[in-house]
Amino acid sequence: MTTVLLAVFIIALVVGVPVSIAMGGAGIAALIWGGTFSPMLVPQRLFSGIDSFPLMAVPFFILAAELMTGGRITDLLVRFACQLIGNVRGGLGYANVIMAIFMAGISGSALADAAGPGSVIIRMMRQAGYPTAYAAALTASSAIIAPIIPPSIIMIIYALTDNSVSVIGLFLAGIVPGLLLGGSLIFVNWWISRQKNFTFALPRPAWGQFLRDSWKVFPALLMPVIILGGIHGGVFTPTEASAVAAVYAFIVGRFVIGTLSISQVPRILVSTALMTSAVLLVVSMASIFAYMLTVLQIPQTVSQEIAALGLSPLMLLIVVSLFLLVCGLFLDTLPAVIILVPILAPLAQNAGIDPLHFAMVVILNLTIGMITPPVGAVLFVITVVAKVPIFTLARAIIPMLAAEIVVFALIVLFPTLTLWLPNAFGYVR
Repeated sequence: MTTVLLAVFIIALVVGVPVSIAMGGAGIAALIWGGTFSPMLVPQRLFSGIDSFPLMAVPFFILAAELMTGGRITDLLVRFACQLIGNVRGGLGYANVIMAIFMAGISGSALADAAGPGSVIIRMMRQAGYPTAYAAALTASSAIIAPIIPPSIIMIIYALTDNSVSVIGLFLAGIVPGLLLGGSLIFVNWWISRQKNFTFALPRPAWGQFLRDSWKVFPALLMPVIILGGIHGGVFTPTEASAVAAVYAFIVGRFVIGTLSISQVPRILVSTALMTSAVLLVVSMASIFAYMLTVLQIPQTVSQEIAALGLSPLMLLIVVSLFLLVCGLFLDTLPAVIILVPILAPLAQNAGIDPLHFAMVVILNLTIGMITPPVGAVLFVITVVAKVPIFTLARAIIPMLAAEIVVFALIVLFPTLTLWLPNAFGYVR
Protein backbone atom coordinates (compact mmCIF):
# COMPACT_ATOMS: atom_id res chain seq x y z
CA MET A 1 0.00 0.00 0.00
CA THR A 2 2.83 2.38 0.75
CA THR A 3 4.29 1.86 -2.72
CA VAL A 4 0.90 2.46 -4.34
CA LEU A 5 0.29 5.60 -2.26
CA LEU A 6 3.61 7.22 -3.14
CA ALA A 7 3.73 5.98 -6.74
CA VAL A 8 0.26 7.29 -7.63
CA PHE A 9 0.98 10.60 -5.90
CA ILE A 10 4.31 11.19 -7.65
CA ILE A 11 3.07 10.08 -11.08
CA ALA A 12 0.02 12.35 -10.75
CA LEU A 13 2.25 15.33 -9.93
CA VAL A 14 4.60 14.57 -12.82
CA VAL A 15 1.77 14.48 -15.38
CA GLY A 16 0.39 17.79 -14.11
CA VAL A 17 -2.57 16.75 -11.98
CA PRO A 18 -3.46 19.45 -9.39
CA VAL A 19 -1.82 18.62 -6.08
CA SER A 20 -5.13 18.42 -4.19
CA ILE A 21 -6.52 15.83 -6.63
CA ALA A 22 -3.19 13.98 -6.60
CA MET A 23 -3.30 13.63 -2.81
CA GLY A 24 -6.92 12.50 -2.71
CA GLY A 25 -6.48 10.14 -5.65
CA ALA A 26 -3.36 8.56 -4.15
CA GLY A 27 -5.13 7.99 -0.84
CA ILE A 28 -8.16 6.39 -2.51
CA ALA A 29 -5.93 4.22 -4.73
CA ALA A 30 -4.08 2.93 -1.67
CA LEU A 31 -7.36 2.16 0.07
CA ILE A 32 -8.62 0.19 -2.94
CA TRP A 33 -5.31 -1.66 -3.34
CA GLY A 34 -5.29 -2.62 0.32
CA GLY A 35 -8.87 -3.85 0.21
CA THR A 36 -10.00 -1.41 2.91
CA PHE A 37 -11.96 0.98 0.70
CA SER A 38 -15.38 1.96 2.01
CA PRO A 39 -17.87 4.26 0.26
CA MET A 40 -18.41 6.07 3.57
CA LEU A 41 -14.76 6.41 4.55
CA VAL A 42 -13.75 8.96 1.92
CA PRO A 43 -16.54 11.50 2.55
CA GLN A 44 -16.02 11.06 6.29
CA ARG A 45 -12.32 11.88 5.97
CA LEU A 46 -13.04 14.80 3.63
CA PHE A 47 -15.48 16.26 6.14
CA SER A 48 -13.39 15.60 9.25
CA GLY A 49 -10.38 17.20 7.57
CA ILE A 50 -12.11 20.58 7.53
CA ASP A 51 -14.40 20.11 10.55
CA SER A 52 -12.33 22.40 12.75
CA PHE A 53 -13.27 25.59 14.59
CA PRO A 54 -9.79 27.16 14.21
CA LEU A 55 -9.99 26.53 10.45
CA MET A 56 -12.93 28.95 10.31
CA ALA A 57 -10.36 31.72 10.68
CA VAL A 58 -9.19 31.15 7.10
CA PRO A 59 -12.25 32.51 5.24
CA PHE A 60 -12.53 35.51 7.56
CA PHE A 61 -8.87 36.49 7.17
CA ILE A 62 -9.24 36.10 3.40
CA LEU A 63 -12.38 38.27 3.53
CA ALA A 64 -10.54 40.93 5.55
CA ALA A 65 -7.77 41.06 2.96
CA GLU A 66 -10.28 41.19 0.09
CA LEU A 67 -12.16 44.06 1.76
CA MET A 68 -8.90 45.96 2.19
CA THR A 69 -8.01 45.39 -1.46
CA GLY A 70 -11.51 46.11 -2.75
CA GLY A 71 -11.62 49.32 -0.75
CA ARG A 72 -8.37 50.42 -2.41
CA ILE A 73 -6.72 50.56 1.00
CA THR A 74 -3.81 48.62 -0.45
CA ASP A 75 -3.31 51.41 -3.01
CA LEU A 76 -3.13 53.89 -0.14
CA LEU A 77 -0.51 51.71 1.56
CA VAL A 78 1.58 51.67 -1.62
CA ARG A 79 1.34 55.45 -1.93
CA PHE A 80 2.14 55.94 1.75
CA ALA A 81 5.23 53.71 1.52
CA CYS A 82 6.41 55.66 -1.54
CA GLN A 83 5.89 58.98 0.25
CA LEU A 84 7.70 57.66 3.30
CA ILE A 85 11.00 56.85 1.59
CA GLY A 86 10.56 57.13 -2.18
CA ASN A 87 12.57 60.33 -2.47
CA VAL A 88 16.00 58.74 -1.78
CA ARG A 89 18.29 56.72 -4.06
CA GLY A 90 16.60 53.38 -4.67
CA GLY A 91 13.59 54.74 -2.80
CA LEU A 92 10.95 52.81 -4.72
CA GLY A 93 12.82 49.60 -3.90
CA TYR A 94 12.67 50.45 -0.19
CA ALA A 95 9.00 51.38 -0.59
CA ASN A 96 8.40 47.99 -2.22
CA VAL A 97 9.70 46.15 0.84
CA ILE A 98 7.99 48.43 3.36
CA MET A 99 4.71 48.06 1.50
CA ALA A 100 5.11 44.26 1.66
CA ILE A 101 5.60 44.44 5.44
CA PHE A 102 2.49 46.59 5.76
CA MET A 103 0.50 44.19 3.59
CA ALA A 104 1.76 41.17 5.53
CA GLY A 105 -0.18 42.43 8.53
CA ILE A 106 -3.35 42.45 6.43
CA SER A 107 -3.41 39.66 3.85
CA GLY A 108 -1.27 36.74 5.08
CA SER A 109 -0.90 35.43 1.52
CA ALA A 110 2.22 35.73 -0.63
CA LEU A 111 0.34 35.03 -3.86
CA ALA A 112 -2.29 37.69 -3.09
CA ASP A 113 0.39 40.28 -2.33
CA ALA A 114 2.31 39.43 -5.49
CA ALA A 115 -0.76 39.66 -7.72
CA GLY A 116 -2.41 42.69 -6.07
CA PRO A 117 -0.21 45.43 -4.60
CA GLY A 118 2.79 43.85 -6.31
CA SER A 119 1.44 44.74 -9.73
CA VAL A 120 1.04 48.38 -8.64
CA ILE A 121 4.57 48.78 -7.29
CA ILE A 122 6.11 46.99 -10.29
CA ARG A 123 4.37 49.41 -12.63
CA MET A 124 5.58 52.38 -10.57
CA MET A 125 9.18 51.12 -10.53
CA ARG A 126 9.10 50.46 -14.27
CA GLN A 127 7.79 53.97 -14.97
CA ALA A 128 10.49 55.45 -12.74
CA GLY A 129 13.21 53.73 -14.78
CA TYR A 130 14.03 50.59 -12.81
CA PRO A 131 14.72 47.45 -14.87
CA THR A 132 11.53 45.40 -15.04
CA ALA A 133 13.33 42.20 -14.02
CA TYR A 134 14.74 43.89 -10.91
CA ALA A 135 11.35 45.32 -9.93
CA ALA A 136 9.73 41.92 -10.43
CA ALA A 137 12.43 40.07 -8.47
CA LEU A 138 12.25 42.47 -5.52
CA THR A 139 8.45 42.26 -5.50
CA ALA A 140 8.48 38.45 -5.54
CA SER A 141 11.05 38.35 -2.73
CA SER A 142 9.15 40.79 -0.55
CA ALA A 143 5.80 39.06 -1.17
CA ILE A 144 6.87 36.00 0.83
CA ILE A 145 7.01 38.14 3.97
CA ALA A 146 3.20 37.91 4.03
CA PRO A 147 2.97 34.31 5.34
CA ILE A 148 5.59 35.05 8.02
CA ILE A 149 4.25 38.22 9.66
CA PRO A 150 0.82 37.64 11.26
CA PRO A 151 -1.94 37.06 10.49
CA SER A 152 -0.88 34.07 8.42
CA ILE A 153 -3.09 31.40 6.88
CA ILE A 154 -0.25 28.89 6.71
CA MET A 155 0.40 29.31 10.46
CA ILE A 156 -3.25 28.53 11.20
CA ILE A 157 -2.98 25.34 9.13
CA TYR A 158 0.30 24.42 10.85
CA ALA A 159 -1.27 24.79 14.29
CA LEU A 160 -4.04 22.41 13.19
CA THR A 161 -1.52 19.73 12.23
CA ASP A 162 0.70 20.11 15.32
CA ASN A 163 -1.10 20.38 18.65
CA SER A 164 2.09 21.33 20.47
CA VAL A 165 1.96 24.91 19.11
CA SER A 166 -0.72 27.58 19.33
CA VAL A 167 -1.83 30.02 16.66
CA ILE A 168 -0.94 33.06 18.76
CA GLY A 169 2.45 31.54 19.59
CA LEU A 170 3.17 31.09 15.89
CA PHE A 171 1.95 34.61 15.14
CA LEU A 172 4.38 36.07 17.68
CA ALA A 173 7.21 33.79 16.55
CA GLY A 174 6.89 35.06 12.98
CA ILE A 175 7.30 38.77 13.69
CA VAL A 176 11.10 38.88 14.08
CA PRO A 177 11.87 36.51 11.16
CA GLY A 178 9.50 38.54 8.96
CA LEU A 179 11.21 41.80 9.88
CA LEU A 180 14.62 40.20 9.30
CA LEU A 181 13.51 39.15 5.81
CA GLY A 182 12.44 42.73 5.15
CA GLY A 183 15.73 44.06 6.50
CA SER A 184 17.74 41.72 4.29
CA LEU A 185 15.86 42.91 1.19
CA ILE A 186 16.36 46.55 2.17
CA PHE A 187 20.10 45.85 2.38
CA VAL A 188 20.09 44.14 -1.04
CA ASN A 189 18.22 47.09 -2.54
CA TRP A 190 20.72 49.51 -0.97
CA TRP A 191 23.66 47.54 -2.35
CA ILE A 192 22.26 47.04 -5.87
CA SER A 193 21.07 50.66 -6.08
CA ARG A 194 24.66 51.77 -5.62
CA GLN A 195 26.17 49.09 -7.81
CA LYS A 196 23.75 49.84 -10.66
CA ASN A 197 23.63 53.59 -9.91
CA PHE A 198 19.85 53.69 -9.51
CA THR A 199 19.32 57.43 -9.12
CA PHE A 200 15.57 57.27 -9.71
CA ALA A 201 13.67 59.00 -6.92
CA LEU A 202 10.21 60.38 -6.43
CA PRO A 203 9.71 64.04 -5.52
CA ARG A 204 9.42 64.72 -1.80
CA PRO A 205 5.72 64.94 -0.89
CA ALA A 206 4.23 68.05 0.66
CA TRP A 207 3.87 67.72 4.43
CA GLY A 208 0.15 68.36 4.25
CA GLN A 209 -0.43 65.55 1.76
CA PHE A 210 1.84 63.20 3.70
CA LEU A 211 -0.02 63.83 6.95
CA ARG A 212 -3.40 63.33 5.28
CA ASP A 213 -2.30 60.03 3.74
CA SER A 214 -0.76 58.95 7.06
CA TRP A 215 -4.08 59.57 8.78
CA LYS A 216 -5.90 57.52 6.14
CA VAL A 217 -3.65 54.45 6.38
CA PHE A 218 -3.24 54.51 10.16
CA PRO A 219 -6.47 52.53 10.85
CA ALA A 220 -5.38 49.84 8.36
CA LEU A 221 -2.00 49.50 10.07
CA LEU A 222 -3.77 48.95 13.39
CA MET A 223 -5.32 45.67 12.22
CA PRO A 224 -2.46 43.32 13.24
CA VAL A 225 -2.16 45.15 16.57
CA ILE A 226 -5.87 44.60 17.25
CA ILE A 227 -5.63 40.93 16.24
CA LEU A 228 -2.56 40.09 18.34
CA GLY A 229 -3.59 42.29 21.26
CA GLY A 230 -7.09 40.86 21.37
CA ILE A 231 -5.91 37.25 21.23
CA HIS A 232 -3.18 37.74 23.85
CA GLY A 233 -5.51 39.71 26.10
CA GLY A 234 -8.08 36.92 26.02
CA VAL A 235 -10.68 39.15 24.40
CA PHE A 236 -11.21 36.69 21.56
CA THR A 237 -9.84 33.46 20.12
CA PRO A 238 -7.85 33.39 16.84
CA THR A 239 -11.01 32.36 14.99
CA GLU A 240 -13.01 35.18 16.56
CA ALA A 241 -10.12 37.53 15.80
CA SER A 242 -10.45 36.72 12.11
CA ALA A 243 -14.13 37.72 12.18
CA VAL A 244 -13.23 40.92 14.03
CA ALA A 245 -10.60 41.63 11.36
CA ALA A 246 -13.19 41.24 8.60
CA VAL A 247 -15.67 43.57 10.33
CA TYR A 248 -12.89 46.04 11.08
CA ALA A 249 -11.75 46.02 7.44
CA PHE A 250 -15.32 46.73 6.31
CA ILE A 251 -15.73 49.62 8.78
CA VAL A 252 -12.39 51.16 7.79
CA GLY A 253 -13.04 50.83 4.07
CA ARG A 254 -16.68 51.94 4.15
CA PHE A 255 -16.88 54.55 6.90
CA VAL A 256 -13.37 55.69 7.89
CA ILE A 257 -11.70 55.99 4.49
CA GLY A 258 -14.88 55.79 2.44
CA THR A 259 -13.38 53.99 -0.57
CA LEU A 260 -15.42 50.79 -0.23
CA SER A 261 -18.87 50.86 -1.80
CA ILE A 262 -21.71 48.49 -0.97
CA SER A 263 -21.91 47.48 -4.64
CA GLN A 264 -18.41 45.97 -4.34
CA VAL A 265 -19.35 43.65 -1.48
CA PRO A 266 -21.02 40.87 -3.55
CA ARG A 267 -17.96 40.59 -5.81
CA ILE A 268 -15.68 40.53 -2.75
CA LEU A 269 -17.76 37.78 -1.14
CA VAL A 270 -17.63 35.69 -4.32
CA SER A 271 -13.85 36.14 -4.55
CA THR A 272 -13.50 35.18 -0.89
CA ALA A 273 -15.63 32.07 -1.41
CA LEU A 274 -13.53 30.96 -4.38
CA MET A 275 -10.22 31.45 -2.53
CA THR A 276 -11.57 29.73 0.59
CA SER A 277 -12.83 26.80 -1.47
CA ALA A 278 -9.39 26.34 -2.99
CA VAL A 279 -7.77 26.24 0.45
CA LEU A 280 -10.37 23.90 1.95
CA LEU A 281 -10.16 21.56 -1.05
CA VAL A 282 -6.43 21.16 -0.45
CA VAL A 283 -6.95 20.63 3.29
CA SER A 284 -9.73 18.06 2.85
CA MET A 285 -7.89 16.09 0.15
CA ALA A 286 -4.69 16.19 2.16
CA SER A 287 -6.58 14.71 5.11
CA ILE A 288 -7.16 11.52 3.07
CA PHE A 289 -3.46 11.34 2.23
CA ALA A 290 -2.49 12.05 5.85
CA TYR A 291 -4.94 9.37 7.03
CA MET A 292 -3.23 6.79 4.84
CA LEU A 293 0.17 7.87 6.14
CA THR A 294 -1.09 7.22 9.66
CA VAL A 295 -2.66 3.86 8.77
CA LEU A 296 0.59 2.74 7.16
CA GLN A 297 2.54 4.02 10.20
CA ILE A 298 4.88 5.98 7.97
CA PRO A 299 5.47 8.77 10.55
CA GLN A 300 6.49 6.21 13.18
CA THR A 301 8.76 4.39 10.74
CA VAL A 302 10.49 7.58 9.63
CA SER A 303 10.89 8.71 13.26
CA GLN A 304 12.50 5.42 14.24
CA GLU A 305 14.89 5.41 11.28
CA ILE A 306 16.06 8.98 11.83
CA ALA A 307 16.27 8.55 15.61
CA ALA A 308 18.57 5.60 15.01
CA LEU A 309 21.03 7.94 13.28
CA GLY A 310 21.62 9.80 16.55
CA LEU A 311 21.66 13.25 14.96
CA SER A 312 22.18 16.34 17.09
CA PRO A 313 19.35 18.92 17.12
CA LEU A 314 21.29 21.19 14.75
CA MET A 315 22.09 18.39 12.33
CA LEU A 316 18.46 17.29 12.41
CA LEU A 317 17.34 20.81 11.50
CA ILE A 318 19.82 20.85 8.61
CA VAL A 319 18.65 17.45 7.34
CA VAL A 320 14.99 18.48 7.64
CA SER A 321 15.72 21.74 5.83
CA LEU A 322 17.35 19.92 2.92
CA PHE A 323 14.46 17.45 2.83
CA LEU A 324 11.91 20.28 2.73
CA LEU A 325 13.89 21.99 -0.01
CA VAL A 326 13.55 18.89 -2.18
CA CYS A 327 9.86 18.49 -1.30
CA GLY A 328 9.30 22.11 -2.23
CA LEU A 329 10.15 21.22 -5.82
CA PHE A 330 6.95 19.14 -5.98
CA LEU A 331 4.60 20.43 -3.27
CA ASP A 332 3.04 23.81 -2.58
CA THR A 333 3.37 25.22 0.92
CA LEU A 334 -0.10 24.28 2.18
CA PRO A 335 -0.15 20.57 1.24
CA ALA A 336 3.49 20.25 2.29
CA VAL A 337 2.60 21.40 5.81
CA ILE A 338 -0.41 19.09 6.07
CA ILE A 339 1.48 16.03 4.82
CA LEU A 340 4.95 16.52 6.30
CA VAL A 341 4.43 18.18 9.68
CA PRO A 342 2.82 15.08 11.29
CA ILE A 343 5.92 13.16 10.20
CA LEU A 344 8.59 15.71 11.09
CA ALA A 345 7.24 17.40 14.23
CA PRO A 346 7.63 14.29 16.45
CA LEU A 347 11.26 14.03 15.33
CA ALA A 348 11.92 17.58 16.50
CA GLN A 349 10.22 17.00 19.84
CA ASN A 350 12.20 13.82 20.46
CA ALA A 351 15.41 15.72 19.67
CA GLY A 352 14.54 18.44 22.19
CA ILE A 353 13.88 21.16 19.60
CA ASP A 354 11.32 23.73 20.70
CA PRO A 355 8.09 23.21 18.72
CA LEU A 356 7.73 26.92 17.90
CA HIS A 357 11.30 27.13 16.65
CA PHE A 358 10.84 24.04 14.51
CA ALA A 359 7.55 25.39 13.17
CA MET A 360 9.22 28.61 12.01
CA VAL A 361 12.05 26.64 10.39
CA VAL A 362 9.50 24.61 8.42
CA ILE A 363 7.31 27.57 7.46
CA LEU A 364 10.23 29.80 6.51
CA ASN A 365 11.83 27.02 4.46
CA LEU A 366 8.66 26.29 2.52
CA THR A 367 7.91 29.99 2.07
CA ILE A 368 11.34 30.70 0.60
CA GLY A 369 10.64 27.76 -1.70
CA MET A 370 7.86 29.84 -3.24
CA ILE A 371 10.51 32.02 -4.93
CA THR A 372 13.05 29.28 -5.59
CA PRO A 373 13.58 28.54 -9.30
CA PRO A 374 12.38 26.76 -11.28
CA VAL A 375 8.98 25.98 -9.74
CA GLY A 376 8.34 28.68 -7.12
CA ALA A 377 4.63 29.57 -7.16
CA VAL A 378 5.23 33.28 -6.57
CA LEU A 379 7.65 33.38 -9.50
CA PHE A 380 4.94 32.23 -11.90
CA VAL A 381 2.50 34.83 -10.57
CA ILE A 382 5.07 37.60 -10.99
CA THR A 383 5.98 36.52 -14.53
CA VAL A 384 2.34 37.07 -15.49
CA VAL A 385 2.01 40.35 -13.59
CA ALA A 386 5.30 41.85 -14.81
CA LYS A 387 5.40 40.09 -18.20
CA VAL A 388 8.96 38.92 -17.57
CA PRO A 389 10.29 35.53 -18.80
CA ILE A 390 10.72 33.05 -15.96
CA PHE A 391 14.44 32.54 -16.63
CA THR A 392 15.07 36.31 -16.65
CA LEU A 393 13.26 36.59 -13.32
CA ALA A 394 15.15 33.59 -11.91
CA ARG A 395 18.50 35.28 -12.65
CA ALA A 396 17.40 38.62 -11.22
CA ILE A 397 16.12 37.11 -7.98
CA ILE A 398 19.40 35.39 -7.02
CA PRO A 399 20.73 38.23 -4.75
CA MET A 400 17.41 38.52 -2.90
CA LEU A 401 17.11 34.75 -2.56
CA ALA A 402 20.65 34.55 -1.18
CA ALA A 403 19.89 37.23 1.42
CA GLU A 404 16.75 35.43 2.55
CA ILE A 405 18.62 32.13 2.80
CA VAL A 406 21.09 33.88 5.12
CA VAL A 407 18.16 34.97 7.30
CA PHE A 408 16.87 31.39 7.26
CA ALA A 409 20.29 30.13 8.39
CA LEU A 410 20.26 32.64 11.27
CA ILE A 411 16.82 31.41 12.35
CA VAL A 412 18.08 27.81 12.32
CA LEU A 413 21.26 28.61 14.25
CA PHE A 414 19.81 31.05 16.79
CA PRO A 415 16.43 29.91 18.16
CA THR A 416 16.25 33.04 20.32
CA LEU A 417 15.42 35.09 17.23
CA THR A 418 12.19 33.16 16.96
CA LEU A 419 11.44 32.42 20.60
CA TRP A 420 12.18 35.60 22.53
CA LEU A 421 8.90 37.33 21.65
CA PRO A 422 6.65 34.29 22.34
CA ASN A 423 8.66 33.70 25.52
CA ALA A 424 8.13 37.30 26.62
CA PHE A 425 4.37 36.78 26.36
CA GLY A 426 4.42 33.31 27.93
CA TYR A 427 3.80 31.12 24.88
CA VAL A 428 6.98 29.00 25.03
CA ARG A 429 6.28 25.73 26.79
